[in-house]
Amino acid sequence: MTTTLLRRTLLGAALLAPLVATAADKPLVMGFSQVGAESEWRSANTASVKAAARQAGITLKFADAQQKQENQVKAIRTFIAQKVDVIAFSPVVESGWDTVLKEARAARIPVVLTDRAVNVSDPSLYVSFIGSDFVEEGRKAGRWLLERAAKNPGASLNIVELQGTVGSAPAIDRKKGFEEVIKANPKLQVIRSQSGEFTRAKGKEVMEAFLKAKDKKIDVLYAHNDDMAIGAIQAIEEAGLKPGKDITIISIDGVKGAFQAMLAGKLNVTIECNPLLGPQLMELARKVVAGQPVEKRITVIEGVFPAEVAAKELPNRKY
Repeated sequence: MTTTLLRRTLLGAALLAPLVATAADKPLVMGFSQVGAESEWRSANTASVKAAARQAGITLKFADAQQKQENQVKAIRTFIAQKVDVIAFSPVVESGWDTVLKEARAARIPVVLTDRAVNVSDPSLYVSFIGSDFVEEGRKAGRWLLERAAKNPGASLNIVELQGTVGSAPAIDRKKGFEEVIKANPKLQVIRSQSGEFTRAKGKEVMEAFLKAKDKKIDVLYAHNDDMAIGAIQAIEEAGLKPGKDITIISIDGVKGAFQAMLAGKLNVTIECNPLLGPQLMELARKVVAGQPVEKRITVIEGVFPAEVAAKELPNRKY
């Protein structure tokens, strides 16, 4: 090799080196579409994702869908246009995702589901799901009620149910799991079931309607999340009844507000649903973008907290 050619080769390598280093140092970019801010749980989930992205050095493009699927679809298409490295989202509802997820696949952008699952024609449209087992949460609620009912085996119990957002995975699955378990005791009957949209305001409104019906005594309230239960507690008190005593209340999530309600004797049990998914999501995203194998479903471990343990557990709650 001539001296001139050698100099040119070394110069070219020197110029290329910073570009290679820059590409290697470029932070991973994640597009994340959140359901909204409808509850304490959701706010804690969002905070966990944002904090974990900062700590992991991942650039997060965040979009709040405000409980609307069309907003979420628009956000995902924006992420595709921005050529992010990975898309993660917590779907508002289960169905209606095939088209936009096919667009993401065509753009070679992997998709991760968080907290809520989807019902699609081709499961390969998303790489992995990380979150809770909502059916099992419903079963846990049902088992707790079965055990309580067993203490008075001759009694019939009329149950009203506050469902989550219509068509959402937790609403569908928590209803399914609960019904699956309580059918073992024919004296436990769900007499009314309606969506409270996972919010305190709607939970209160629907519970007021349940109480005004007065055709059957309400013995138990099963709420698909703590926020609806807390709203319902207000309606029960305004009706001159004692929540937690006149009406047994079961809810799901395990937020601080639920533990405070249990300490006040107004809520009987909450089933945990852990929102702090951020660190696991960031770890999963890195593996997915690197092409490493990941599990199709990653389920978090969660517990059951009856009122008897509320005082001990409240100081440990991080959300």
